[in-house]
Amino acid sequence: MGDHDDEELQRAFRMSLQSAPDAKRSKPGDNQGGTMESPEASDRRIRRELRAAAAEQRRGVTSSSGFPDPSSIKSSLDTKLTTASSPLAVETRTTGKGTDRSESLFPFRDAAEKMMIPGKRRVKDERQQQLPITVAERLHSIVFGSQQVSREVLAQWCHQGFRFSLDLETSLGLVQREGGPCGVLAPIQALVLKYLLFVLEDDMDSDLKCKPTHFPVPPTVGTVVHSNVLDSRLVFSHAQRTRALVYAIGETLWCAGGRKKAIVAVLDIPGICIDQNIKEEEQDEAVAKALKGVCLDSGKELHGLVRFCEVTSILALRQQLQDSLPGFRSPMGALLLLFSALLSRGLDAVQTDRDDPDQPLVTPPFGHASQEIVNLLLCGHAVPNVFDGNLDMGGGMCLKGIPTSVEVGFLTLLESLNLCKVGRYLKCPRWPIWVIGSESHYSILFAFTTTVQEESEFDDRETSVRQAFDAQDQSGGGGFISPEALQQILLDLNIEMNPDVLNTLCSSDIVVWNDFWQALLELDKSKGGLKDSCNTLGIRQFDLYHFNGIAKTVATVGDVSQQQPHLTRIKVSVPPKWTPDTVLAEGFKGSLGDRPHEASDSGISNPEPAQHAPLVDCIRTRWQCATCNWAGDAPSIV
Repeated sequence: MGDHDDEELQRAFRMSLQSAPDAKRSKPGDNQGGTMESPEASDRRIRRELRAAAAEQRRGVTSSSGFPDPSSIKSSLDTKLTTASSPLAVETRTTGKGTDRSESLFPFRDAAEKMMIPGKRRVKDERQQQLPITVAERLHSIVFGSQQVSREVLAQWCHQGFRFSLDLETSLGLVQREGGPCGVLAPIQALVLKYLLFVLEDDMDSDLKCKPTHFPVPPTVGTVVHSNVLDSRLVFSHAQRTRALVYAIGETLWCAGGRKKAIVAVLDIPGICIDQNIKEEEQDEAVAKALKGVCLDSGKELHGLVRFCEVTSILALRQQLQDSLPGFRSPMGALLLLFSALLSRGLDAVQTDRDDPDQPLVTPPFGHASQEIVNLLLCGHAVPNVFDGNLDMGGGMCLKGIPTSVEVGFLTLLESLNLCKVGRYLKCPRWPIWVIGSESHYSILFAFTTTVQEESEFDDRETSVRQAFDAQDQSGGGGFISPEALQQILLDLNIEMNPDVLNTLCSSDIVVWNDFWQALLELDKSKGGLKDSCNTLGIRQFDLYHFNGIAKTVATVGDVSQQQPHLTRIKVSVPPKWTPDTVLAEGFKGSLGDRPHEASDSGISNPEPAQHAPLVDCIRTRWQCATCNWAGDAPSIV
């Protein structure tokens, strides 16, 4: 709140403590007798009482969370208004037109009500509290460590806001300008896609004017549709993206707060919480000017720059975030989000989540976001591991993993290198959207349909056959059974094997799994085999999209380099999970060139030659033995 408002409230508070002046005696003829207050004096007194009531409540009425209680302020003001407008306080006068004198109170009543409407500047300012110096110092230490953080790392983290790409093809994505904060941007980007692709508007979206459909019509210039986009379903309006960003940040903070509360860190800059009618460009320019030269190199500077606001409902949280968007778009946006998530979770709980709380969350010397940051934003807990649940190591040592299912998931190149194991919670999220981790960067993988996560009929049948075979395998996992065991499997699974094929399988003392599986691949489904009318060998096909938000140089014109994020469509073919390597090498790969396949969501019918990139290794941790191909440059996860 401005200094002028504070001085005005203090003056009103002092005036309210003084005795009211004697009412002026009315002139003869104005009334039959007695005294009454003039209209001007009545207006001044009512205005003074309203301001005094606000000042009293501002100083004395607080909620259990330490913030002024808006309901108490409103109740007090209502009392003042009722008393002031009652016949005992203000005598009714009628003009020649019969107008009630109490109507002159309406402007004051409206002004008081506006003070109570959530999202208005006055209430929002009252709820914001200065971050205590001890909390600021501890927060800074948890994020950057107790040692002096390098200027390079601070520059990376103090120059990254939440801004969408200006390029039409990648307009769905947040742009990363500096290395390091991608561990904050990527989880938010994943949730932004959730609200752009899958979650329709609800009844609470009335303030955010967005379209009520899943997929937008591509922007047009006149009657010419843009044709230089990868997929028209990925072009969104500014209002849609803003709504998705507010909801994504809100969901993240609400989850970190245990779905009971959330704390929003806001910049303590005069004019940052300004009227929403002011253009975004003007807001951003004012904030950027105020932040020029700011570098959060200590808890003391954090204490002077950041305030916080606690909310206890998801609707209030969304409104607070809507009002605070200039701060999240600012160069401090990524840090504000991280601070908000840590405060929402609680600093003590954050340190309890971690295996080694002495290490900073922003890892030296390069300033990368730790896995704890990514997990906090994905599941609400700052745990360091990606497996499901906790792992008891004995001796009182317990490694903490993902505690519950999540909305958007996580895959990592490190799993393909056998350096970790991602659990089912992160591999199979509610929505087909994954944060992709490499050794030093985070990007996004997503699909348009949830069916990419479903098991096919072929996989189900394959699983039941494999389980029946393993149950008869007496070799301790050697992959072979006796001819008598094979007869039992055929009987149990209602498989009608050709006598000649059966004699071939049983020609020796053992039946090898690979031979049995190859025979089932050639046996028609009507007889219990796995061969369908299209002869696809159960191959599934679908499209995935990869988005890398870090700005890369894509063209150079003269001395000017153009930088933009990159979006790639990947065509994926997935064989059944239990397909042996020999079948993959001979049958599966050989069939790709001359057999029709199931169409993907983009209408693919004839697969192209398989291509490889590190992203493919990540995809194979989710879809075993998948083959991928794409047009143009290979998708980059660094």
